[in-house]
Amino acid sequence: MLAAEAGAARNTLLAYRRDLEGASALLPGGIERAGTDELRQLADAWLPLARATVARKAAALRRYYGFLHDEGYRVDDPSAALPRPGMQRPLPKVLDHRAVDALFAEIERRKAAGGALALRMAALVELLYGSGLRATELVSLPRNAIAPDRPFVIIAGKGGRERLVPISDRARAAVAEWAAHVPSDSAWLFPSGRKHLSRVRLYQLVQELAADAGIPPERISPHVLRHAFATHLLEGGADLRAVQMLLGHADIATTQIYTHVDSRRLVELVNSRHPLADAPPR
Repeated sequence: MLAAEAGAARNTLLAYRRDLEGASALLPGGIERAGTDELRQLADAWLPLARATVARKAAALRRYYGFLHDEGYRVDDPSAALPRPGMQRPLPKVLDHRAVDALFAEIERRKAAGGALALRMAALVELLYGSGLRATELVSLPRNAIAPDRPFVIIAGKGGRERLVPISDRARAAVAEWAAHVPSDSAWLFPSGRKHLSRVRLYQLVQELAADAGIPPERISPHVLRHAFATHLLEGGADLRAVQMLLGHADIATTQIYTHVDSRRLVELVNSRHPLADAPPR
């Protein structure tokens, strides 16, 4: 159902499978016919886990029991017995402009030293920070996905949803420099062995770059650069709906987490954009 009707991505399907199989292994009779008492046992077994983990596991089971009930495999839905830990969504880590400048300064230093790997790093960071691509979307780009004369690329994101992503002149130039070093028979823009660069390796490369730029590695990841892309766009006056489309969020509530701008900017925004800003005091 998740694959055929909800269009869930492969990683989502794997996560649901792990959570359902893990819960089933904790109950002697499995989860298919478990009742409220058995599900309370699960809640006890999950006590040592983080609230976010418990919430994710419980959500997977609620979806499972909802499916069984809707399809007539069960006459009841015992999921009310599952825990509902209070969740406080953390604000995303965001790099300030000085940190981003330091990253690009380090990239330029590497490029000046020569070597194709520096060009690859430049292309990766330009696309992460300049276009807000997810790590998986970035590493799996086909070799000819980004053309020098086309300022956009069509990305198949989570759940197979397609979106149009603008590619800046800087990013296209960086990709063109790197593409000259990619074998002509490669299927991928960022090849590695027989496949493309992995997400884990991308994470390592970004952390190494941060360390060389004098930025604590724990502050940065490919996803943090995506966060910075969204936050800096909003700080520059971009419309929230436009940022939602650029990021490929199905729900604008997901995008709203990026509106955590400082109070000074909010005051400046009201003073400069409100219709009464230029009106004389009465």
